Amino acid sequence: MSRSAPVVPALVLALALTACSGGVQGTPGGAGVRDPYFPKTGNGGYDVTHYDLRLAYDPGTRRLTGTADITARATTDLSAFDLDLRGLDVQAVTVEGRDVRWSRAGQELTVRPQDDLDDGETFHVTVLYAGIPVTITDPDRSKEGWLPTTDGALALGEPTGSMAWFPGNNHPSDKATYDIAVTVPKGLKAISNGELTAETTKNSRTTFTWHTTEPMATYVATVAIGRYDVTRSTTDGGLPVYVAVDPDRAAASRAVLAKIPEVMEWAQYNFGPYPFSSVGAVVDRADDVGYALETQSRPVFPGALDTPTLVHELAHQWYGDSVTPKTWRDMWLNEGFATYAEWLWEEDHGGDSAQDTFDALYDGDYFDTKEANEAIWAFPPAKQSSAAHVSDAPVYWRGAMVLHKIRQTVGDDTFYDIVQGWAAAHRHGNADTDEFTAYVEEKAPGKDFSGIWKDWLYGDGKPDRP
Repeated sequence: MSRSAPVVPALVLALALTACSGGVQGTPGGAGVRDPYFPKTGNGGYDVTHYDLRLAYDPGTRRLTGTADITARATTDLSAFDLDLRGLDVQAVTVEGRDVRWSRAGQELTVRPQDDLDDGETFHVTVLYAGIPVTITDPDRSKEGWLPTTDGALALGEPTGSMAWFPGNNHPSDKATYDIAVTVPKGLKAISNGELTAETTKNSRTTFTWHTTEPMATYVATVAIGRYDVTRSTTDGGLPVYVAVDPDRAAASRAVLAKIPEVMEWAQYNFGPYPFSSVGAVVDRADDVGYALETQSRPVFPGALDTPTLVHELAHQWYGDSVTPKTWRDMWLNEGFATYAEWLWEEDHGGDSAQDTFDALYDGDYFDTKEANEAIWAFPPAKQSSAAHVSDAPVYWRGAMVLHKIRQTVGDDTFYDIVQGWAAAHRHGNADTDEFTAYVEEKAPGKDFSGIWKDWLYGDGKPDRP
């Protein structure tokens, strides 16, 4: 005897299938984290914990070949997720070793795992890619990404350029550890962040392997390929120093680079313990790169550097690299601190006091031109008008003036407690402007900072005479 199957309503069937498959179905992760100035950068739905990048570069053809193994943790149930990658040709993508579907749209590489990822699940995605990397022109018209040089290439990432040479979650709010192996023609060197763990040569190609233990934002990851004179030393405290200099810049840079141990001792006294396992510098030709950048543990300098620039980029290792902004609107927390570090160095080494510098800026006597002196009042440091202005003068100079106003209000003892405590409280993390102002108020109870925040940090125009 047979009996026909009962009719099951579609909704009941769908709920039953969902229950059998392990719960709520995942949704695609966000394409962008809604940064106020770079909304398409970064991605939602996951947090990267480690990048393992294996790169090979031929300066003759300018072709880069890469394999990116990315370890991440889902922060929601995911049916798909995005990686940032601009240019380059994707050859294959796997998740947990299984081939998956993927698509490209602009800078978005959308990956669709065979099985949904559960909230909290750790997963591994591998991307094979190749091509001629692009150089990105920022909204402020500076160049970043992958910069071909006279004898190699230089990868610089602020604010969005890292996606030109590896896929990732390209936003400062997601920091990770790194292994970066770079294979180049024998005779060239490949410099990166952290520690050089291996150097091997085979078939006229040399591979340099670098390891970064401390969390690092994508924009301060770097690779420098070329002919470099390399020197290794240690500070009096035993901190390793690794310096790579283009031979044409070696003589002109020697005296300032020799100050690295002195600057580091001074910085640790003022800012607290150094947050990374080594320090150093990469010095390239000025016509290859037009600006210095605080690439983590190994800042990059164009041409022959000067002492204020060295102080600035090394101060960034605390403020910017270790304490990293949550969004690009918080850029002044990087540049204001690093610029004020220059003032403090001058004050401590027989130059103008920080008050002298503050007064000259306020009076319009600091720069050579009227336009440059007026530019620092174009907008408040914590409220840039657009992505084109995140690196403009107010972010640096008026940002430093905010710090000096805090120092005037609380006195030196409390000011240095704030400076060191801020670096310690957010070591290897992220922070924003609201957290900074709250921290200052907490550490100086009874002091009124409302005028500083209203007039100097957020106020339009030039504040009244202090």
